[in-house]
Amino acid sequence: MSDQPQADPAEPAEPDPPDPWKSFRGVMAAMLILEAIVVLLALPVVGTVGGGLTPVALIYLIGLAVVLVALAGLQGRRWAIWVNLAVQVVVIAGFALYPGVGLIGVLFAAAWLLIVYLRGEMLRRQRSGQLPGQL
Repeated sequence: MSDQPQADPAEPAEPDPPDPWKSFRGVMAAMLILEAIVVLLALPVVGTVGGGLTPVALIYLIGLAVVLVALAGLQGRRWAIWVNLAVQVVVIAGFALYPGVGLIGVLFAAAWLLIVYLRGEMLRRQRSGQLPGQL
């Protein structure tokens, strides 16, 4: 037997320190899911008001929604936020399909720029020890 003292199961374990990046990743994943829903909601609009649901439009919108949902699962990677921002260029390119789709891209690009700013602010506060879990 080892000389290590055994932990008493009746004694509560020490909680892990809060991870502010875990909640930040959750916000980014939720934003991508919301964006995928909005892109899919553009399907009936493009079908009735736009030029119709051509095969190109259908593949673009459904493919874009699939990519957004797939990216939601990759938010733990360091490069994820930059890929999220780059995907907004693809959504903005939807102006060629229907102006409303491009407008969706512009609105979400503004939201992603805000998230990039907030990420920088979190990094700054983390480096200076000002996050709530660090006090």
